[in-house]
Formats: sequence, structure tokens, C-alpha cells
Amino acid sequence: MPERLTSPQAVRELLLRHGLFADKRFGQNFLVSEAYLRRIVEAAQPLSGPVYEVGPGLGVLTRALAQAGAEVTAIEKDLRLKPVLEETLEGLPVRLVFGDALRFPWEEVPPGSLLVANLPYHIATALITRLLLTGRFARLVFLVQKEVAERMVARPGTPQYGLLTLRVAHHARAEKLLDLPPGAFFPPPKVYSSLVRLTPQGVPDDPQLFGLIAAAFRQRRKTLKNALLAGGYPKGKVEEGLALLGLSEKVRAEEVSLEGFRRLRDILYTKV
Repeated sequence: MPERLTSPQAVRELLLRHGLFADKRFGQNFLVSEAYLRRIVEAAQPLSGPVYEVGPGLGVLTRALAQAGAEVTAIEKDLRLKPVLEETLEGLPVRLVFGDALRFPWEEVPPGSLLVANLPYHIATALITRLLLTGRFARLVFLVQKEVAERMVARPGTPQYGLLTLRVAHHARAEKLLDLPPGAFFPPPKVYSSLVRLTPQGVPDDPQLFGLIAAAFRQRRKTLKNALLAGGYPKGKVEEGLALLGLSEKVRAEEVSLEGFRRLRDILYTKV
């Protein structure tokens, strides 16, 4: 195989040789930048636990991770890529799994595992939420659409702030490390991508808290009070909670911090 698949021409030739093309159904935009490839591997260091990659594509990142000493399990949904990956990863200690990453038994991976991936855009939010809920990962380093990355690290009071922001903040320390232009990929997507690193803090799920947050953001244009009343929360408790937190009854969900929602949860679920 070519030692380097970090140019559009090399990727085009490899696909042509196998009679393949990038398939939009799988969100296939292959990374073709050597510089950004290095940055991803650096951001994932230390590679101290089993590394899982979702959507290895042509195996470029997979190969770089294995050469950096990682023990990689790569999960690919597109069976067409099997001969390509067998060629590009030949001789490397990589376990290939063909299947849907959303159906993979993530709850069974070893504690302290890592995710390092160029994630297909259409599954990124659902997958990252699922991985955070498992509590099995020490670090998650991944490429996503820039818009999704900005939602993960958003501050209260901004349009990007919402349920995903709070889910990430509840479980992990989030960093948006850099943005990648469309030209870093082949074929180039229509949007910018971002490299994100999440460092989980060992905080378990809180169904009451996230039931509250989901209700709060279900109707963003409403005030928090009206959104919670529509979600079935008792009017008296909601008004009491807002008063105790010093919040106006006109406050909206995107103005409330994670700690504010936690305190509101305590008030709403405290029995009189």
C-alpha cells in the first residue's frame, strides 16, 4: 500500500483501484492532511489504554495510531472497505470490526479506554452521549462538524448552549482544540470540522437532572418556567425553585448554568 494516503490524489487512486467511491450515506470524508493527522494523534496522548476508532475509512488515522503504539479496535459500517483496510493495515496490530457503532457493546469495553476518531457527522452526537454514559472512557478525541463542537463547549447565554452542552459538561472537561478546513478532507465537506477532546470526570448519569434539562430545552422560545410547566412540573415547586435561585420568572433555559440546573433539580425533587 502507499505509505502515505494524505493527499487527495493518493486517496482517489486507492479508491479507483478497488472500484470504490466515498459514500455520503456513511458520511465519508477521508482525512488527507498529514499535519492535522499528527495533531489528532498528539491530542490523544498518552495512548495508555485500548483505543477505539469509529469510521476508520481507509485506515489513515488507524495506521498512525497503531504506529504510535496504540492497541486499536476499528469499527467500520461500510463492508465495501474491508479489502481496502486489510491492505492499508496489513501487518499492524489492529482489530477490525464491521458493524454499526451505535450497536457496539460499549458498556463492555475495558475501563480507561480511549476513543480517537474522525466521526461520521450523522452519528456523532448520539455516539458521544452513549460513550459518556458508559463511564468506561478516560479520554475521547474526535473530529466533528464545527457546529457540533461549538455546542459541546458553549457558554450559558449563547445560541449554541443546550442539552448537548450540559450532557458533556456533566460528565467531562471539554476542549475544542482546533478547526479544520474542508480542504483537509477528500471529498471536501461543505462545512468546517473541529477537533474536540473530552476528559471524563467519573460523574455518573443523573436521570432526574437530564429529564429536567430536556424539558427545559424542549421549547427553547418559552421561558424556563413555562417550559417546565409544559413538561409537567408542579407550578408551586417551579416558582419556589426560581425564587430560591434568584432567577427571574422570565429567565430562559439557555441562561441557566449546569450548577443552576442541579440546584433546581434538588428543589423540584425535595419532598415537603
